[in-house]
This record gives sequence, C-alpha cells and structure tokens, in this order.
Amino acid sequence: MAGPFAFTLLCGLLSTTLAETTLNPPAVLSLGREVIKERLTQELKDHNAIDILQQLPLLSSIREKPAGGIPILGNVVNSILNHIIWLKITSANILQLQVEPSDEGQGLTVKIPLDMVAGLNTPLVKTIVEMHMETEVQAIIRVNTNERGHAHLILADCSTSQGSLRISLLHKLSFLVNSLANTVMDLLVPALPKLVKIQLCPVLKAAFEDMHADLVNLLRVPISLSSDRLEFDPLSPAIKGNVIQLKLGAKLSDFQGNVTKWFNESAVSLTVPYLDTTPFSLTVRQDVVNAVVASLLPPDELVVLVDYVLPELARRLKSNIKTISEKAADQLGPTQMVKILTQETPELLLDQGSPKVAQLIVLEVFATNEARRPFFTLGIEASSEAQFYTKGDRLMLNLNEISSDRIHLMNSGIGLFNPEVLENITTEILISVLLPNENGKLRSGIPISIVKAWGFEGASCFLTKDALVVTPASS
Repeated sequence: MAGPFAFTLLCGLLSTTLAETTLNPPAVLSLGREVIKERLTQELKDHNAIDILQQLPLLSSIREKPAGGIPILGNVVNSILNHIIWLKITSANILQLQVEPSDEGQGLTVKIPLDMVAGLNTPLVKTIVEMHMETEVQAIIRVNTNERGHAHLILADCSTSQGSLRISLLHKLSFLVNSLANTVMDLLVPALPKLVKIQLCPVLKAAFEDMHADLVNLLRVPISLSSDRLEFDPLSPAIKGNVIQLKLGAKLSDFQGNVTKWFNESAVSLTVPYLDTTPFSLTVRQDVVNAVVASLLPPDELVVLVDYVLPELARRLKSNIKTISEKAADQLGPTQMVKILTQETPELLLDQGSPKVAQLIVLEVFATNEARRPFFTLGIEASSEAQFYTKGDRLMLNLNEISSDRIHLMNSGIGLFNPEVLENITTEILISVLLPNENGKLRSGIPISIVKAWGFEGASCFLTKDALVVTPASS
C-alpha cells in the first residue's frame, strides 16, 4: 500500500504535468497591421471623423485664457482677437494610419496623422488667411483583463503626439495681417492638441470598439454545412509583435440551434504560422476540420444495379466471383445489386505532403435486387487523397482516387475465401460509385465570410502538420 509520501509525490508530479501542458484553442484568427489599419480607417470614416475635425471650435478655444490668465496680456490679445470675424477649419484629412509595436512591447501603437487647413477671416484683408496645421493622434491597443479574469482588447492612452504639431501660414500677406496670424498660431499651439484630444479621441475609441464588435459578429456568423452549422466564438485575445491573435472556441449545431459538438481549449497540438506580410490568417485545429468533413460526409447507403449502370464492372465482378464459386456466379441475374454503406464518419489525416480521408466501408453483393441475403459482406478500410483548395471565398475539398488498404470478410453465403482476390474489382466499384457521390456532397464548398466582408477577392489555403490555414489570396 502506498504511503503518504508516495501519494504526495504523485500529486506533485501530476500538478507539474498539468501546469506545463499548453492548452490550444480550436482556432486562431491572426490580424496583421494592414487589416487593422484598413478596418480602423473605414470605421473612422463611418464615424464622420473628418466632419468632427472641420467643426473644431478654434476661435472659442483660443479666446479662453488667451494669455495664460495674465490680465494685462489677456486684454492685449483679446483686442487683437476682436479683429477676427471667424476662424475655422476649411479642410481636413486623415492620412495613412500607422500601426506598430508599442515601446513597452505589450500592445500596438496606432498613429493617426492629421492634415488640416484653417481659414481666418478679418476685415484687415479681403482674402481668407489660411494656415496649414499638422498633428498626430496616438493611442495604444492593448489586452485588458477585468476582475473576472476575462481578457478583451481596448484602445487606451489616446492623445496628440508630442512634437508632432506644426502650424504655418500658407500665404504671407501684409505685416499687420502676418502679425495677427502669428498671434493666432501661437494661441493654437496649446489649444489645438487639447481640442483634438477632447473631440477626436472619443470618436477613435468608439471606432475601435465598433471595429471589434463587427469582427466578433462576423466570426459568429454560422457557416452552413450539409446538416450542421459551424460557429466560432472569441475566447481571448493576445498581442504578439505586430499581430493581434484571437483565440476562438468552436461548436457544431443543427439547424434548430441544438449544439451537437463542442470544441474547447485542449492539449491537441495547433501550429499557428507566422503572419509575415499576409493581412490575416484563420488557423483551424485538425479535430475541428475533421468534424467539418464528417458533417459534410454523413453515413450513407448506396444501392446500385451494377449490370444496368456499370455493365463492364458487372461482367468483371461475375468473373471474380466465379473463381470463388461457379454456382454463385451462375445465380447473378441482370438485376445483380451492390450495396455500399458508410456506417462511420470519415477521419481526416492531415499531412503537409498528402492529407488523406480514411473511411470504413461495408460492401455487399446480392444476386438480384429481390435477394434478401447477400452473397458476402466485405469490410473495407479505404482512404482517399484529400485535396483542399479555394474557389473565390469558398474553401473546397475534393477526394482524389480511393484505395482499399485492408479488406475483411465479414460474412459469406458462398463459402470462405480470401477477400484480397476481390481487391481490384471492389476498388473500382468504390471509385465509380462512392467517390462521385461523396465529391458531389463536397461540391458546394464552405463559405469563408470574412474574406468578402473585408474586401478581398478570394481566399487561399494550406496545411500544417496539425491544422488548416486560410488566408486572403494574394493579388
């Protein structure tokens, strides 16, 4: 009987093993900088960020304590500002966003360059005095964990970048007007960054939150399979270098919404490839891919009157049976029948070189379509080469060839025989009957909604040792 020391040692080893086990999610969506920039840029447009910039209250902001609260200077500046009829931004542009790893390495810094022209109207001159203004807004995307331990992405620390503000006159006019414009520009140096932070940062935060919500909703759109639906659900985010990785849970449900299979984090291996310059990648664990293939190819039963459909194969089948039993061969009529049953779901075996789909098949041969008992029943361990490819925004799978790896005689009414003598003819029957049927079920493919939703024309795919990876097609 094990003593307390042995029990303690066993518990310690077990806890160490569990602690060292890496749990991998069913899928991972990796987002590169280009996608983040494009989606956030679009959201800023949708939130009318440029309109908000054009409505910045420049004049009222510089009239607030224009001389740092010093009464005498304030009165002088106010007398100068009285010569301004209006001051507002006449054009604004958001230049190309930049996304790069933050200095502390725990997030992504988003830089938003702003290019604006402000017009100043004064009775001292008939034309509009124009000032060119450049500044940059910065914010950091980071992972935040709440009190319940749930991690989510946030946009924080939004402000204007120090040293990014530049204001200059577009056209120089008279000495008096230039002096007035210089005074206004001096007042805008502290006022503009505050205005931009107050007015634009909330818009930027809302744009990021909507971008994230749109992404989550897009991931949750059910993917229709033959009899089931595949759904992804974000589990937790991580930021690695310049890439955002979203760990995804997955589930299969029927069309009534009843969950038939859950996929959670587990010790099943998952290799997430380096994103490099690819905008995004969706890496799906092997067991999820396997379940999708099984859903597309449910158990089925095929019945074929061989002499009518495949007369040449019928003749060869009769010839093969004759080597086993001449009496049985003579009983084969014009309605001789072959029944093929796929009683178990297929299994996908991923390999970067040649992925395969393995199946257990039952094949029975009947003398006529009215015979109740088959001549014999064969159990066949078959496999097909699995070819994954894409067509537009759809992931396609095609089974090439089929081989009978092992054949077992499960039942025989014509005496015992070595089933290997029927290997060639049964393989040809499977190629002629089962393979077209299964490829027909796979023909519609699997829609990858994120591809078209993000403006990409199509998708591409490749396999790793333990996953299927979908990326946008290179243009």
